[in-house]
Amino acid sequence: MKRRNIIILTTIAGAALAVAGVAGVSAAIGLGDDDEQPIRGDALIAATEAALAHTGGGTVTETEVGDEDSMYEVEVTLDSGAQVDVQLDENFVVVGSTADVENEPGDD
Repeated sequence: MKRRNIIILTTIAGAALAVAGVAGVSAAIGLGDDDEQPIRGDALIAATEAALAHTGGGTVTETEVGDEDSMYEVEVTLDSGAQVDVQLDENFVVVGSTADVENEPGDD
């Protein structure tokens, strides 16, 4: 009986950690201004794949639907620490990208 209880508790704890991890990743990808809507579902998968293919890798750190320049915008942080905003159309084709430069000399 003890072994059965340990297995049940371990399973519940593992499931709770998995749910917390997914929620954390979802929150991280949707960070930004309150009026920005993160990309969700299948669109998130397609946008992520297109953006990472364009940048040659990195980590998606933010997404947005309905940016003024495109249908989707995906922010990718490269291994070097640089950030690139990749703009995609409704078919997930890259229509532009810009380096997200912060704290340049003279900026306050």
